[in-house]
Amino acid sequence: MSHSVKIKNALISVYYKDNLAPLIQQLHEQGVVFYSTGGTEKFIRELGIDVIAVEDLTGYPSILGGRVKTLHPKVFGGILNRRVNKEDQVQIAEYEIPEIDLVIVDLYPFEETVNSGASQEDIIEKIDIGGISLIRAAAKNFNDVVIIASKDDYKTLSNILSENDGYTHLNHRKSFARQAFNISSHYDTAIFNYFNQEDPLTVFKYSEQKVSTLRYGENPHQKGVFYGNLDAMFEKLNGKELSYNNLVDVDAAVALIDEFEAPTFAILKHTNACGVASSDSILNAWKTALACDPVSAFGGVLICNREIDEKTAEEINNLFFEVLIAPSFDQGAKQLLSGKKNRILLKRNKVKLPAKQFKTLLNGVIEQDKDLLMETADQMIAVTNCKPTPEQLNDLVFANKIVKHTKSNTIVLAKDGRLISSGVGQTSRVDALQQAIVKAKAFNFSIEGSVMASDAFFPFPDCVEIAAEAGVVMILQPGGSIKDQESIDMANDKGVGMVTTGIRHFKH
Repeated sequence: MSHSVKIKNALISVYYKDNLAPLIQQLHEQGVVFYSTGGTEKFIRELGIDVIAVEDLTGYPSILGGRVKTLHPKVFGGILNRRVNKEDQVQIAEYEIPEIDLVIVDLYPFEETVNSGASQEDIIEKIDIGGISLIRAAAKNFNDVVIIASKDDYKTLSNILSENDGYTHLNHRKSFARQAFNISSHYDTAIFNYFNQEDPLTVFKYSEQKVSTLRYGENPHQKGVFYGNLDAMFEKLNGKELSYNNLVDVDAAVALIDEFEAPTFAILKHTNACGVASSDSILNAWKTALACDPVSAFGGVLICNREIDEKTAEEINNLFFEVLIAPSFDQGAKQLLSGKKNRILLKRNKVKLPAKQFKTLLNGVIEQDKDLLMETADQMIAVTNCKPTPEQLNDLVFANKIVKHTKSNTIVLAKDGRLISSGVGQTSRVDALQQAIVKAKAFNFSIEGSVMASDAFFPFPDCVEIAAEAGVVMILQPGGSIKDQESIDMANDKGVGMVTTGIRHFKH
């Protein structure tokens, strides 16, 4: 609370004028002298308050189309001079530089301009030079100067000045400096990432200002925070706040459902699909998906790619679930499903998702391109005597979409646009297949005539033999093993078909 500073002179130059007038009026009433530029100077004058133009202070007009306004020793000297440094004070007096105790400045809207699809010329002009320099100078000299770099801090400053008769304390100024450096570093990161798209430097820079504090992390003893704009992604229609585990499952659900164009419902538990079905209607898709594994569906995350109507909602309402995601809900469905206050309903908005993904690993960060490939039927090469029928190709495409979004090692069994069962996250592919077979039998599903998809090649022919004996008639695998021919020979011996794609879909 030491080293109180009375604000005598303020430099104000902002792009956005929202909620600025009350603060200027308050500062005026406390006897503060204003320096300003351009539109902000005009704004202050229109409030009936005197203001000194920066060009009158510096003796230079705004030049180069407004690119240079405040870059002058009389401005930066007034901000950076150290009040306790005698040599600084001698020079301030010699060059008649006023002490600037408060800087209110924001930055040109660079990110907004990029997102608007503007031309490169317009984007470059939104790279702020004077503003970012003023922010850094004032924040650096927080011992003597207040920096307000966002309109979100106007109210905080107003309250401090009211409570302290126009003075600020060191802890106030240091807090504002921290906020200012956050804004400047985020701004510079956005600019760098814009320039780093072509022939990129191999560096990792990421900044996110939106934040949601979660109830906890994976477990109650772990803290959890989401950095990102959830409100842009979803409109929450009902329910409690999303948890860390909810968000991980929701991310997996969104990635999976985006693979499908036909009316499709998916049910996920711990990021793996326990029910997926495509049908002619979303109601039929729901019923079929639920039948895949109604036990695991309990407490799961549900997602579909069509509007939820009231009739479908009546069926869904019979299940306890954590989250339901859809592009829309009709009024009856929304009212019915909102009957339970903790049940989370998310209306998904159209938002462009990033093409990169990353996570912390060891003492650093690991980053990769998202797996955006998905093979179509014409990319599936038949390598056995038995060739796939059009219906089997459709099921192979369906099964492969699920494989792509299921934890390795994984095997998926499917038929007629529905998931029959899967083996997920196993340490061997044989274990994954056997798990899928046992699970299918547990829910009285016949494997006869089904197709099988694997996320990676078969190093041995054992999986082919087991699958064929269980009733699988067509197999998809990426191929690439030095023992591919052994698996192909086994398929031919057993009278089943096999296609290869050349694309592996591990998910670790």
